[in-house]
Amino acid sequence: MTSSSTGFETIKIFDTTLRDGEQSPGAAMTHEEKLRIAELLDEMGVDIIEAGFPISSPGDFKAVNEIAKLVKRASVCGLARAGFKDIDRAGEALKTAVRPRIHTFISTSPVHMKHKLQMGENAVLEAIGASVTRARNFTDDVQWSAEDATRTVPDFLCRAVEVAIHSGATTINIPDTVGYSTPQEYFEIVSMLRSRVPDADKVIFSTHCHNDLGLAVANSLAGVLAGARQVECTINGIGERAGNAALEEVVMGLKVRGDIMPFATGIDTTMLARASKLVSNVTGFPVQYNKAIVGKNAFSHESGIHQDGMLKHVETYEIMRPEDVGVKSTSLMLGKLSGRHAFRDKLESMGYTLEEAAFEDAFRRFKDLADKKKHVFDEDLVALVDDEIGRGHDTIAVKYLRVESGTGVEPTAALTLTVAGEERRVTAVGDGPVDAIFKAIRALYEHTATLQLFQISAVTEGTDAQATVSVRLEEEGRTVTGKASDTDTMAAAAYAYVNALNKLLVKRQKLAPEALTVAR
Repeated sequence: MTSSSTGFETIKIFDTTLRDGEQSPGAAMTHEEKLRIAELLDEMGVDIIEAGFPISSPGDFKAVNEIAKLVKRASVCGLARAGFKDIDRAGEALKTAVRPRIHTFISTSPVHMKHKLQMGENAVLEAIGASVTRARNFTDDVQWSAEDATRTVPDFLCRAVEVAIHSGATTINIPDTVGYSTPQEYFEIVSMLRSRVPDADKVIFSTHCHNDLGLAVANSLAGVLAGARQVECTINGIGERAGNAALEEVVMGLKVRGDIMPFATGIDTTMLARASKLVSNVTGFPVQYNKAIVGKNAFSHESGIHQDGMLKHVETYEIMRPEDVGVKSTSLMLGKLSGRHAFRDKLESMGYTLEEAAFEDAFRRFKDLADKKKHVFDEDLVALVDDEIGRGHDTIAVKYLRVESGTGVEPTAALTLTVAGEERRVTAVGDGPVDAIFKAIRALYEHTATLQLFQISAVTEGTDAQATVSVRLEEEGRTVTGKASDTDTMAAAAYAYVNALNKLLVKRQKLAPEALTVAR
């Protein structure tokens, strides 16, 4: 089958989030949650939805049955072991499906046949033929899987696949059940089956790869290159142990690398981020920040070199557009590795244009802040730049501050101010740390202004959030408000008080120029 829009051969996407994905320890879903996920999978263009394992529980039977009624476009699939009871139960659950599929399986590897099944090769071959034939009584669409295929003796695997095909299977799945295979090895297994098994060209071969060695997606794509035309996968890669091949990675891998893999899927990729969030919320499994395609950092850049490249041309560091997977936009995360170019671009996007000297000072203060905070938010930048703008050419500046406080400790502030270029130092005690700081400031710069307001608020959330401190001073009818922000609340208090004093000096100057004479 060929995609009309691309001219590429189409790869069917078989989603097993609701079956294999739910087998992740702790990932059980409610009936309503399964229906929501199934509806979204159908909407986004999944070809086959494996809705569950009907014989495993009444809840699974009900889910498969309800999803069969709900889904209008995709095939709905039920899993069944080789026993007739399993297959009959799956057939019953799928009676109302528009396109029902029964997926039956049995182990074929020596270790599974000996220790799990306790069956010989001939007994397994007989079970394959009987189970596929039984499934064909319910639907023409029967998928057969050789569990642990990648650890199966090649000659026996060929015989097993041949029996499944001749018994009526239309899809042959080659699972890397324990995530043991490598891409080259998996490619060779699929290629061998397609070349050695009679009538292999009359069925679709499918991949089902687990991620125990982190190779699930790579193995799946290797299978596609070898001739598989269906990929089994899950949203966010959830599943047994280390999980399955991640649907979003398989789909975007094919989309981005169409130059060497000329295949297409019917997935609406703009819904990938939405599907990821839904499954994460339902299962309670968070998506790791650096998860490919849908992770929080997948389209975020913090390094100054990367940000500079992104600002010049997005393709320097992004191989796909965030909108293609349903992410709103690229995020240039400002942090300690960000450079001047990204910092200036961010400020301009927020409406700030600073003169060069002010910009350099703001950038220096941003770097200091980024060393203290893990994440620098827009609100942090607003506070930082507003401080810079409000500061101007200050007569008084805080150069050093050390505060001691605690249970059984007399609050003490050791402070150094520069006043008109002259350094002044003092140590003061107070009723609390803030009182000690303000007394130290008064000692170093005597004034008659009275404190009308002292207020603290957090700029952002978290224990490393900047505190914004407001200080209102009144002197002879003149009122000024100083503000400052810092991750250290006591430092912010000192900066805010000094900021208010500098504003007071400006007001004095407007009324009487000689008032700018520095007080002792």
